[in-house]
Amino acid sequence: MPELPDIAAYLGALDQTLAGREVRAVRVRSPFVVRTFEPRIDELAGRRILGFSRRGKRVVIEFDGGLWAVVHLMIAGRFHWKKPGYAAKGKNDLLALDFEHGVLVLTEASKQKRAGVWLFDSLEAVDATDPGGLDTLACTSEAFAERLREKNSTLKRALTAPQRFDGIGNAYSDEILHAARLSPLKRTGQLSDEEAERLLEATRQTLREWIDRLTTESAEKFPSKVTAFRPEMAVHGKYNEPCPVCQTAVQRIRYATNECNYCPRCQTGGKMLSDRSLARLLKDDWPQTIEELEGEG
Repeated sequence: MPELPDIAAYLGALDQTLAGREVRAVRVRSPFVVRTFEPRIDELAGRRILGFSRRGKRVVIEFDGGLWAVVHLMIAGRFHWKKPGYAAKGKNDLLALDFEHGVLVLTEASKQKRAGVWLFDSLEAVDATDPGGLDTLACTSEAFAERLREKNSTLKRALTAPQRFDGIGNAYSDEILHAARLSPLKRTGQLSDEEAERLLEATRQTLREWIDRLTTESAEKFPSKVTAFRPEMAVHGKYNEPCPVCQTAVQRIRYATNECNYCPRCQTGGKMLSDRSLARLLKDDWPQTIEELEGEG
């Protein structure tokens, strides 16, 4: 799922490409993509785009005449900018907005079709789509610590809950926790004040670094390969690859359709966290420490 840095890159590219432009036509390719019935999606034709913003991980497009479109990309939704005349007949094409100088296409590379578009005629309705996560780039240390500890959960779950923190998902939570040198399974109720402050600093540093990196890239070319797996990342998607800090093999915890990546030396004091599926399979052979993992135990 595109997270805050990816959404920021999209917003910059969309604003650069489409601000002030008039929608010439609207083509709905999937009957499931439009989630509201009034106002109608075809009412966007003939309107100019006034600007772009976001509510959590949702992209908000403001049109003249008091209409807003809210787009939630979910896991596999993406924006693409195509040349004028693009047919928009691909199996992943959900919606196309035609402009004089090109076509904005919403795609989704998934059979589940979770991405959606909502159309509203009031800003209050738009604001109601915001899940309410705290903006870690602007909040105080006290507000961050309070939100972190409002419910006793793992740090991984806390960071990725959209009602608690704004724009952080599976990928960047791995990077943040690695930068903070904290276990993804540490409970928020066990966090010291120093650790909470360290986590906030790591969150800000990681998000700002990736926002700067991705918005710089998108300034030169419309984002075409938005992915949660990037070679510059420290641990996310790097299972069994060396940690860039200590060279220990990155480990993972698999759950549902996701996995959490971490460095056992930098983040868990040398302790291996149990991957439930493998632990059940290996039983007593499941390594408990780095030394056992590396054959020294």
